[in-house]
Amino acid sequence: MNRRPARRRIAVAAATAVLAAGSFALGAGTAGADSGSKGTKHVKPVTKAQVLGLFDNWNAALQTGDPEKVADLYAKDAVLLPTVSNQVRTDRAGIVDYFAHFLQSKPVGTKTESVVNVLDRDTVIDTGVYEFALTDHDTGEKSTVKARYTYAYEKQPNGTWLIVNHHSSKMPQG
Repeated sequence: MNRRPARRRIAVAAATAVLAAGSFALGAGTAGADSGSKGTKHVKPVTKAQVLGLFDNWNAALQTGDPEKVADLYAKDAVLLPTVSNQVRTDRAGIVDYFAHFLQSKPVGTKTESVVNVLDRDTVIDTGVYEFALTDHDTGEKSTVKARYTYAYEKQPNGTWLIVNHHSSKMPQG
C-alpha cells in the first residue's frame, strides 16, 4: 500500500498543528474514518482513547530508561524534532542518541491538553500540551518543562501504530 499521500496529509496537518498550537483549533474538516476503502472489509476506525493510549505506551517506554525501547515506537523513517535539542533526528541512530541523553533526567510526561485528528484508518495526529517532570542527573534537582507536541502515527501492516513524526517544543512563555 502506498502511504505517500497520507504522509503528505501528515506533513500538512503537522505544520497546521504547530501553527495553531496556541489556539488548538485544528482542521475541523479533516477528522473521520477513511471512506475510500473500496474492496476491503470494514475496519473500525481508531478511537480517540486508543490514540491517547499511544502516548501512555511511549511514556511507559521512557520509564524503562532504555533509549532503544523508546526508539522502537518510531517508524524506520520517522522524524523527531525534540524538546531539548536543536538537532532534527531523521533516523533510528539519531532518535536513540536523543533519548540516551534525555532519559538521563528520568522524564515523566503528563498531557494537559490533547486534540486528536483521525485522518484515515491508518493515520492519526495527536497534538496538544504536555509537561515533563525532570531530575537533573548531576544535582538531583527537580524541574518541570512544559511543551507543545504533535505526534503523527501510522498503523503498520502488522497492526501496530508507530510514530512517523514527533515535534515537541518548549512553551514560549513560562
